[in-house]
This record gives sequence, C-alpha cells and structure tokens, in this order.
Amino acid sequence: MKIAAFVPADRDEICFGLLEGERIEVIEDPFATGEVTRTGECVKRQDVVLVNPCFPSKALCVGLNYSDHAKEFGLPVPESPVVFMKPSSALIGPDDYIIKPAMCHVLDEEAELAVVIGKECRCVEENEVDRYILGYCCANDVTARDLQPKTGQWTIAKGFDTFLPLGPYISDEVDAGNLKIECRINGKTVQSSNTCNLIFSIPYLVSHLSKVMTLNPGDVILTGTPSGTSHMKAGDVVEVEIEGLGVLCNTVDEEA
Repeated sequence: MKIAAFVPADRDEICFGLLEGERIEVIEDPFATGEVTRTGECVKRQDVVLVNPCFPSKALCVGLNYSDHAKEFGLPVPESPVVFMKPSSALIGPDDYIIKPAMCHVLDEEAELAVVIGKECRCVEENEVDRYILGYCCANDVTARDLQPKTGQWTIAKGFDTFLPLGPYISDEVDAGNLKIECRINGKTVQSSNTCNLIFSIPYLVSHLSKVMTLNPGDVILTGTPSGTSHMKAGDVVEVEIEGLGVLCNTVDEEA
C-alpha cells in the first residue's frame, strides 16, 4: 500500500489516504489507530495537495552509513551508528521550499531512505522490527555544510526550519534493503547508489535505537546518504528519487 497525507480542495484539514493511480481512497489516521481503516470516501489526486506523509515527534538520522560517503569527507567508517536528531520544526513536504538560512554559505542535499514507524516501538529485537514499520519514504537530510564541524555535534547544521523534506508518500511495497537511490539538481544526477550498500542495516538500526528511546508512531529514521552530496543555491530544483517510493521534489529559496 501507498499512504499519502493530503489537504482536500474543499476543506482545510490534513487527511490520509491510499494512493491508487490517480485515485485516493481516504483512510483514518493510521498513526492514531495503528492500522489502515478505510472510510469509503474517495478523492481524485488532482483535487488535493500532498503534504509530508507523517508528522514525527523526532527524526533520528544516521550519519556516515555508506562507506563511500565517509571516505568522501575523510572520516573513518564508524564501528557503531553515528546518530543525530532533527526537530519536528524542520519538517516540510513535497513541493515545499527549502529555505537557505542567511548564516549558511554552503547548503548541501543528502538523499536518504526514511523508515516510518507505525506503532510504539521500545526494546525490540531485529527479528521483530517489521511489525513496527509502517513503510518507507524519500527524505532529504538538508545540511548547512559550512556550519557542520567534523568533530560531531551536528544539530545546528542539520536542524534549521525546512531541513527535513519527506514524501511524497509512504510505501510498504518495497525491499528496503535493495533500492536504487539518487538525487538530481536541476535534472543533473549528483548521487546514485543502492540501499544494499548501507553499513548498518534497517533492522539493526530500528532495534538499536528502540533500546535507547521509545519510537513513536510517525517517527522517522533517516538511514544515511551515499557519496556525491552537492551544493544547492536559490532557484535550484532538487529531486530525491528512490525506487518504488516516487520522487520528492523541492525548490531552494533564500531567507528573506
């Protein structure tokens, strides 16, 4: 199933639905109910605006989870996951603007596969992880690169408003361990890899993080980015595409 969040043309509220071509079958909030419950209502995709498909209380992000990306920045391959967090205030959806802050002079994209948690998850083992995952979606770990120290503590560089684009929908119809992932800036491919190259697997990451903190419905885990991260400037159109998960498209603008 493909789950999207959207705003209908006839009312100002966020709804959830199952994408089926150009048709959306409306469902109850899956993060509130813990399941997919159809309402019987259907809308046309052309009549709604898609927004970010989930509303995480926290985004847990894994750095240096592709060996080529670690090498790209002259850093050793980590022996355990390097984890940082993005605030919920960084969240935006498909077609929203990424805003380049005035204090940032080097703004980078990072195409990533996001794991979306569907049920409260605490202290689970790797073989139990699947029952807690609602699905997967595209993410862009936007980074103020000139504000990111190599010594760690990346919250400032990663945490600005609009630095967490997610979308366009969540799907459970993919093999998350073997997906082509790429990023394009103005149509030019700057990143291209496959999630089979992850250093730490998705079951390991979910299990590991669940033993540190409770993962709530709607929380996301960004699993890392491959090499090729590139600079963005105002006016650039940035597309993250992951096999089976659509294209997350955002345009860059500057802080007023």
